Amino acid sequence: MIILGIDPALTITGYGVIDVKKNKLVLVEAGIIKTFPKEEIPKRLNKIYQAVNKLILDVKPDVLVLEKLYAHYRHPTTAYILGQARGVICLACATQDIPLVEYAATRVKKAVVGKGLASKAQVQRMVAGLLNFSEIPQYADVTDALALAITHSYIIKTVISE
Repeated sequence: MIILGIDPALTITGYGVIDVKKNKLVLVEAGIIKTFPKEEIPKRLNKIYQAVNKLILDVKPDVLVLEKLYAHYRHPTTAYILGQARGVICLACATQDIPLVEYAATRVKKAVVGKGLASKAQVQRMVAGLLNFSEIPQYADVTDALALAITHSYIIKTVISE
């Protein structure tokens, strides 16, 4: 099963693709989609949309995994902007007829690290270890996206074995 995890944001959207083969996690591809604050919002959203569309066409995932939207009352604008990036990713999913699954950040941290309140550094180290990286990726957005994909592989494995 090929799983595409995406950590959406307007400036840096991280993505990670894993293939689950015989209970092994194999890294297929990982990286970022970067936009620039000087560009207009519609152009930035289009860049994310086009890049996700191309990614779906290239890797042909069986499922796309996103983090559930969390909005802190002190930062409503952040949630609004994040929602726009998530929206174009959801649109790409729909146009390519790819199933979409969402998990809360605490669920992802619990699945990958064992603690729902794990730090970003803990998630990064665990993802790097699970996928046999020689070093931790530069962008936490990449490891967050891979953590989403890994979480889904664990949940699917649990559902299938029950």
